[in-house]
Amino acid sequence: MLNKIVSQAEWLAARKALLAKEKQMTHLRDEINAERQALPWVKVEKNYVFDTPASKKTLAQLFDARSQLIIYHFMLGPGWAAGCPGCSFVSDHFDGTLAHLEHHDVTLTAVSRAPLAEITAYQTRMGWRFPWVSSSESDFNYDFHVSFDNEQIAQGNAEYNFAKLESSEASEEQPGLSAFYKDESGNVYHTYSSYTRGLEELIGTLMILDRAPKGRNEKSTMDFVRRHDEYETPPRASAAA
Repeated sequence: MLNKIVSQAEWLAARKALLAKEKQMTHLRDEINAERQALPWVKVEKNYVFDTPASKKTLAQLFDARSQLIIYHFMLGPGWAAGCPGCSFVSDHFDGTLAHLEHHDVTLTAVSRAPLAEITAYQTRMGWRFPWVSSSESDFNYDFHVSFDNEQIAQGNAEYNFAKLESSEASEEQPGLSAFYKDESGNVYHTYSSYTRGLEELIGTLMILDRAPKGRNEKSTMDFVRRHDEYETPPRASAAA
């Protein structure tokens, strides 16, 4: 069904009313960003080690000579045939950001519990270039509340997005983002983490869809998303059109 059809003058009045709210949201986002930057930090005391294509590296070494590190917690567990479609959708947006982030003193990397060989195989399939390492031999994913063992799930002790999950809602892997800072002495601090819909702003496709006439056009959150090599060929307009 089409929306209400109006004159240009009526459309302009409605658009200006919406613009006022959009500006309010922009200003609120600025305030939230300022509060995010002002959050207190927690020093990371545990020595986490990751498998990378070059060698084993500590969390401090993942910064790659920069002072800021963003980790995307990618849902790819040991033995999985493929990565989570939602995480794959998010990750499709990473490669184009790398040059800009790295020249702004920020390193971006993905971390999964799958062994490195399984990560590399899926990364090759998807054609991605961003760094991606394995935490398979450490507690990193568990400590940052994106992986859970069967006992945690069964007992309802899985904590995700800063709250306990019901056993029926919990799964062994969940998505998330964590930010870290490294000082000149090499100390690493956990500065921020976000989960669930807090990750939406990473997804430029959704931001574009929000401005399309039909919006996201979904019945449930991101129900239209597929891995980018699993979409059917889209219909093409006829020559007559």
